[in-house]
Amino acid sequence: MPSTSTPYGLVPVKKLGMNRDNGGFTHYKIASAYNTNLFKGDTVLLIAASGTVQKDSGTTTATPIGVFMGCEYTDPNLNYKVRRDYWPASTVATDAVAFVSDDPFQVYKIQGDGAGTIYGQESIGTNAALVQGSGSTATGISGASLDSSSVATTAALPLKIVNYDRRPDNLLTDTYVDFHVIFNTHQWLTALGISPT
Repeated sequence: MPSTSTPYGLVPVKKLGMNRDNGGFTHYKIASAYNTNLFKGDTVLLIAASGTVQKDSGTTTATPIGVFMGCEYTDPNLNYKVRRDYWPASTVATDAVAFVSDDPFQVYKIQGDGAGTIYGQESIGTNAALVQGSGSTATGISGASLDSSSVATTAALPLKIVNYDRRPDNLLTDTYVDFHVIFNTHQWLTALGISPT
């Protein structure tokens, strides 16, 4: 509900324009013993030197490869493969892979954090920062949201608002609006390549 703060990270909802959305994702390696939790809906960054993904913890300058949608690895305690909505920090697993929604034109739903001015229709087309928040190990869901007070034309801001979630219970006059965004600073769309060293 837009009157309640319930951040849930970024959720794929459609493709930009009228393109078909197949809900696909790409597998990227997670380094064994990577020491940060990754929650479903978190932004992740490709580290070219290792060919692995890590949490992109940026707020005003994030350059994500996409959104973490879960992972698969051999659990060192159970000794068989598991699929989870989140990566438990420091898990030792040499076969760990992340499922990442990495299409640069994927549209995501994200809740505004209710800070600052409540924007209306005029916020469509502007850019915004991320609030990283804390994910839940109980649900595996991210705590990221859109920083409502950061809405501006600033080119470096990572999110571009393309719409709001058009539901009867999601009004632009509400405090915690659910927006539709794309990545303004997606790694695959930057002209400069990622250094391999």
